[in-house]
Amino acid sequence: MKNLILVFLGGGFGSTLRYLLGKYLNNTNTTIPYGTLTANILGSLIIGIILGLATKNNTLSQSHTILLATGFCGGFTTFSSFAYENHLFLKSGDFLSFAAYTIASFVFGFLAVFTGIYLAK
Repeated sequence: MKNLILVFLGGGFGSTLRYLLGKYLNNTNTTIPYGTLTANILGSLIIGIILGLATKNNTLSQSHTILLATGFCGGFTTFSSFAYENHLFLKSGDFLSFAAYTIASFVFGFLAVFTGIYLAK
């Protein structure tokens, strides 16, 4: 039960932060949803740091890891939004934005995870 509460609390904070990023960074003037892209990259960096610290000399407890990695990062990152936004790009025939957004999300997301793990060491 304790772990469910930790995931719930972390997810609530992560989702709230993701909503605020989307509200302020996603707009109709740009083709790329920068709020979602930012949340995915930052979330990847944060989970890299969290899991890097968790494995380094047991710096974080299991409860901290569940709260932060599973809860916060799970609520903060936005793969479902990413998939839907790509659906919209494909539906509208905007293949350039689809490709740019998808490639940027994967490349920078992976780099952010690796950077987070490196920074935690």
